[in-house]
Amino acid sequence: MSQFDVVVIGAGPGGYIAAIRAAQLGFKTACIDAGVNKAGDAPALGGTCLNVGCIPSKALLQSSEHFHAAQHDFAEHGITVGDVKFNAAKMIERKDAIVTKLTGGIKFLFQKNKVTSLFGTASFVGKNGDFWQLEVDDKGEKTTVEGKHIIVATGSTPRPLPLVDIDNVNVLDNEGALNLTEVPAKLGVIGAGVIGLEMGSVWNRVGSEVTILEASPVFLAAADQQIAKEAFKYFTREQGLHIELGVKLNKIISAKDKVTVEFSTAKGEAKTVEFDKLIVAIGRVPNTHGLNAEAVGLQKDDRGFIVVDGECRTNLPNVWAIGDVVRGPMLAHKASDEGVAVAERIAGQKPHLDFNTIPWVIYTDPEIAWVGKTEEQLKAEGVDYKKGTSGFGANGRAMGLGKAKGTVKVLADAKTDRILGVHMIGPMVSELITEGVVGMEFSASSEDIARIVHAHPTLSEVVHEAALAVDKRALHG
Repeated sequence: MSQFDVVVIGAGPGGYIAAIRAAQLGFKTACIDAGVNKAGDAPALGGTCLNVGCIPSKALLQSSEHFHAAQHDFAEHGITVGDVKFNAAKMIERKDAIVTKLTGGIKFLFQKNKVTSLFGTASFVGKNGDFWQLEVDDKGEKTTVEGKHIIVATGSTPRPLPLVDIDNVNVLDNEGALNLTEVPAKLGVIGAGVIGLEMGSVWNRVGSEVTILEASPVFLAAADQQIAKEAFKYFTREQGLHIELGVKLNKIISAKDKVTVEFSTAKGEAKTVEFDKLIVAIGRVPNTHGLNAEAVGLQKDDRGFIVVDGECRTNLPNVWAIGDVVRGPMLAHKASDEGVAVAERIAGQKPHLDFNTIPWVIYTDPEIAWVGKTEEQLKAEGVDYKKGTSGFGANGRAMGLGKAKGTVKVLADAKTDRILGVHMIGPMVSELITEGVVGMEFSASSEDIARIVHAHPTLSEVVHEAALAVDKRALHG
């Protein structure tokens, strides 16, 4: 029976990073994962994020942006490209190649850092002295391994919709949405969150008529509403996405070649719409299936999340849990940082992770990103704040890129000037938001950002200008 200092269950962005960091710290480490490649004939590390989530979706977004630019944007640059054609199968092939390369990269990193990679599903068996026992099931072939410390990083799965089963033929989850090899004429999306907006954007750009049905009466309720309203305008008026808010789904019928959705609008009007394909993107739920948590008394809450304290400790000694399977935002980078922190805590170190400085990004065009408190949250909490905004419309770099749309907002404490939140919509704000994250991590004031020299001409000047605007001294506004 193999014994390890640390055994990680799951090789997603939380699990594989935890395993590598534990090995770097000198622990004999194993990582158990049951992921397989698209063909189903070989193991594939990286979890949902790398295989059917973050990475492949960004590949499709980029491909669809290129196609859209060739059709609509190149002419103003003096570029004539003639009859532009789109090959969905080729786009998927490129996406698959990126995924394959990166999953192989994790395998190399495990070998480099001497992490033992075990294929199969893992479940708790019990305890043997100081060691937890796990059964690893590799398609019916079972072995037992022992670990002094167990890190559960089993991630999440798509939230099911009771009205219809996902078959990834006509009714798709995130995986099915990433593997369409033909452009559906009419595409429906249930849910206007990150996945719904990103996948809706991809297929809208390449020719689908896209309708997004959202239960919430508020668009992007988690985002700052000034930014959300600007995004809604871009997506609907300029890009042609049809987004219906405050929807109540009544019935969904999946037939041979179409999906019929019956719903009520926010005003109570009954509607019926037929789609060629329907994407269900109503969030994700923690994946604890098969862990046999009950057998060892591993505590879960009423929503299925593993209960942990502020340092990711469960109710069981030396059993930890990280990422989507525990409280907090379901974000790959949050999972990774938790994985590093847990490995370092096992080694006796004192790492710190602040949920308030974890950035959020939606990779639409324009992109949306934020960190910290929204203006609505500050009002609800009675915090006295001040704000500064600046737009990309007059930014030379944005104009040169042909992407002079969007806004940056900086929120700061009215008395101390400490930055409380930074919110953006615009070109490459997925990269720009890091300035806000670093500023908040170091307790910067808006004046700190305003006093820093920003290169010219760059998109980051809009962040600089928004910080200046907090003190009502914008130079280009």
